[in-house]
Amino acid sequence: MIAFWSVAVLLLLLVVLWQYLRLREHSRQLDYIHTKLTDILGRGSHERLLLFNNDPHLQILLTDLNRLLDVNHRGAVELAKLEKSMRSMLANISHDLKTPLTVVLGYIETVLQDQAMAKEEQERILHTIHAKAGEVIRLMNSFFDLAKLESGDKEIPLSRVELGEVCRRNILSFYEILNAKGSEVDIELPDEALYIMGNEEALDRVLSNLISNAIKYGDAGGVLGLRLYSDGDQVCIEVWDRGKGITESDQDKVFERLYTLEDSRNRDYQGSGLGLTITKRLTEQMNGSITLRSKPHVKTAFTLSFRRQTF
Repeated sequence: MIAFWSVAVLLLLLVVLWQYLRLREHSRQLDYIHTKLTDILGRGSHERLLLFNNDPHLQILLTDLNRLLDVNHRGAVELAKLEKSMRSMLANISHDLKTPLTVVLGYIETVLQDQAMAKEEQERILHTIHAKAGEVIRLMNSFFDLAKLESGDKEIPLSRVELGEVCRRNILSFYEILNAKGSEVDIELPDEALYIMGNEEALDRVLSNLISNAIKYGDAGGVLGLRLYSDGDQVCIEVWDRGKGITESDQDKVFERLYTLEDSRNRDYQGSGLGLTITKRLTEQMNGSITLRSKPHVKTAFTLSFRRQTF
């Protein structure tokens, strides 16, 4: 009997010792996870928690922690990208506002200091001041419009719209400019009516932005194209030119806020960098999409796609 109880006590001690060692190993592993996790977060590295353990609960915990690290890393990358974008945006805003305001102040000083200035010269300067002040107002309005679109404060009511008429109206509004430049116009509009759920005011602004960009940056190609067509259950509008185009490295950036191509800082290519961003946001608000394909001096095309309404 004594031998039985001795064996039982020994087995119990062995079980207690095993549990103690197991708990100590768990504590050691948890301490390692805590230390390693703190180190990864502190350094902002893309490391992962690795631990050889057969405990299924601990394996699940490690899997979930690694998923959280992935989310944290993606968030850090997006934050860094956003901060870089904000710095670039502030620099561009400063440039775009400073340029016309500097001209305005310079001309005002000229008028104030030259009391004997001829009336014709004063009128010329006043017209320039008025034009530059208008640039500032248009730029500020673009900032506000984009802010409203991105915050969701600007609602766009949708109704049934026939795109053929929208395309005709917008290309005609640029007729005099195109005629003055001697540019060829290639228009392809189908005989059938193509309808979408859209907003005429928003569509006018989208097409106006795309056509004016094609005239400004594609002028060297000597031709501007506008094509409306159906593709399955989609209706597409393509605005294209044969100008200098957009390099592949820039094509995924042209819709970013205040992103401007290098030439846009030249006098002949000035722009706020907001037009295409607003175009993209307005298109998305109408449940559409916009894509870009560009081969310099061959064809640069912006294509709008919307779901076709057949009823």
